[in-house]
This record gives sequence, structure tokens and C-alpha cells, in this order.
Amino acid sequence: MTQKAPAVLTGRHFMNGDVACAEGALAAGCTFFAGYPITPSTEIAERMAQRLPEVGGIYIQMEDELASMNCVLGAAWAGRRAMTATSGPGFTLMQENIGLGIITETPCVVVNVQRGGPSTGLPTLPGQADVMQAKWGSHGDYEVIAYAPASPQEMFDLTVKAFNAADTYRLPVFVLADEVVGHMTERVVIPDASAIPRAERPQPPFPPGEGLLYQPLDGALVPPMPPVGEGYAIHATGLTHDERGYPATSAEVHDRLVRRLRDKILRNADRIIEYEEYLMDDADVCVVSFGSSARSARHAVNAARKRGIRAGLLRLITVWPFPGSHIAVLSERVKAFVVAELNLGQVETQVQRFSTRPVLGAHHGGGEMLTPEAVLNAIEEAS
Repeated sequence: MTQKAPAVLTGRHFMNGDVACAEGALAAGCTFFAGYPITPSTEIAERMAQRLPEVGGIYIQMEDELASMNCVLGAAWAGRRAMTATSGPGFTLMQENIGLGIITETPCVVVNVQRGGPSTGLPTLPGQADVMQAKWGSHGDYEVIAYAPASPQEMFDLTVKAFNAADTYRLPVFVLADEVVGHMTERVVIPDASAIPRAERPQPPFPPGEGLLYQPLDGALVPPMPPVGEGYAIHATGLTHDERGYPATSAEVHDRLVRRLRDKILRNADRIIEYEEYLMDDADVCVVSFGSSARSARHAVNAARKRGIRAGLLRLITVWPFPGSHIAVLSERVKAFVVAELNLGQVETQVQRFSTRPVLGAHHGGGEMLTPEAVLNAIEEAS
């Protein structure tokens, strides 16, 4: 298919977060999207349906989310950079095949624009209650990478980063957005195509017919991944498999495999984890937040400072892996934590694991944006 438009729309734009996410995917080199539109992520599918044919890519609207995820995995093995996008209950339907992507080490990007739940919940209204689902939604032992954008600009930037992380560590990587960020319209600056970072999948250092395709190349614990059709005999299976890719029922092989799937993320956590600190140098109260709630938390921190309370903000850019060691360091110098999130305490439980200080929650079950006043009340109580 002939390319009719640039994949990278370099320049300054005024676009919503969902559209920025789609443009980030195209800028990262995504040429395949399979999905089932669901509010509030629908604009991502709509934009990809419009733009992918323009850049020589393929868009497929699937019959459901299960098929969407399977289709994305197949495209990734064929050498494509592939993505799907969904919201809460659609994310749940994808979980079995996300597990397949984890054990087959298939690089791809899954965007979840969260909404209020459980079940079909509040289709058009915001929520942040899929944090634990992102980590624990599929089966078995594994670790994940999940980015939490707080603006349309980050919807672009972190989608690019998600593709690079997926190829570097060979797994499905999540962009864990929320309805507020997905539908928020702000300025988005798209750099020149030459400035878009690009990581490549590790390739076999040996010719077809030699070597083990599931043998990690180095200390990063990531095996090589040639595209299907380039001469390598590839066996991709959801069964426990050995370094040849052959199914194995040995307990020793299984333990070795799942430890590597876990450790390739945990041992590289310092390279993966990202966060932003605001007014934390002298803070007595640390507000931990992410996504749209972090915008309210920042207002609350400023209001607290005007009232003489030394508050600061730790904004999580990656929610998984969780920055537990940094929480532990902060707990040595702050008096308390406040966790601001649009759920009933999912990240709060993680902060409690690593903090030696009191941890208070500023929570709302979803349906409306978390207010700065709610966060400020929690800061005052914590101080």
C-alpha cells in the first residue's frame, strides 16, 4: 500500500489525549492496529482507522477484544509494531491473551483508557481502578510495564516509549491512561521524525539453523526474536517451553522460565521506572499520585504550601514496576504519605508496603475527576 501522508506529524497541535496516543503510535512505527471500539478509548481506534491506511499500515476492527489481542500478537510475530486500545471491561477480556503475550514474549502495546467500573460500570466517565488488573489480571507469575500519562503530550510521548520498552524487553507493555486524560485537549508538540527514539528487537547473532531462540543473549535476560519468515525455525507456544521453544512439562524448566520472565523486568527496573518530583526537597507530606489525579494533587500541594504545610508531590509515570525502593527512601525523611487516586486505594496498598510512615488515602470510586479539595483535606489531616 502506498504511503499518502507522513507517519510523524511534526509540529504543534491542539489534540485530545486519545488522538495524541494514536499519533504517538504512528510516530513510533506502529503499522498494525486491531481493536474493538469502546468508550472512552474509541477515538484511538477512529484515528488509527483514518491514519493507518495513509501511512501504509493495516487497521482491522475485530469482533471482540479477545480476537483483537490475538491478532496483535500474530502481527508482532510477523515483524510489525502492533497495538490495540480498549477500556476497563475490554481490558479484562484481553487478559488471557495478554498472558499468552507474556509467555511467548511478544512485544506489543496495549492501551487502556480507564473508566469507572466494575463490570461495564460508567462507560463515559473517568476512573483509575485498573491498576491492579494491569499487574495481576492474567495468570501465572510475571511482571509488567505500565505507563500512566497525565496529559495529551504524555499520551504521545509515553506511547512511543511503550513501543520501545516492548521491543527491548519483549512483552506486551501497557499505557494505563484514564478518561480525563484521553478526552482532555491540550497542546501537543510532535518532534521531527529523526528525533523519535527507536529501540529494536534483539536479533539472533547466529544464522538460521543454529543457536537457541529462547536463550537470553546477555544479562538483560531477553532472548532474540527474528520475524517469522526469515528462515529461522520458530516455535511460539503458550505452554511452558525450553530454550529451543519446545513444550516441556518439567518443573525445573518451568521454574527457570517464569523466573526469567519476572527477572527481566525486575533486574532492569531502575532503567524502566520513571517518576517526577514536585516541591519534595523539604516536604513533610508526600502526595503520591498518577494520571489525571496527579493534576489535582499538584493544585492541592500548592494550596497546602500557601497554608504553611510543607507538602510535595511524587507523580508516578510508571505504575509498574512500582518504585517501592524510592518510597522507602522518602519514608526516611517525610512524616506521612497521602495517596491520591480515582479508586478506593489500589496504589495506597503499594505505598503501605514500602513506607514506615502513616499512609492516608484521598480516594473516589470514579465517575468524576478527583478534586484538589479532597486531596488538600487529606494533606491537612496527614500534617
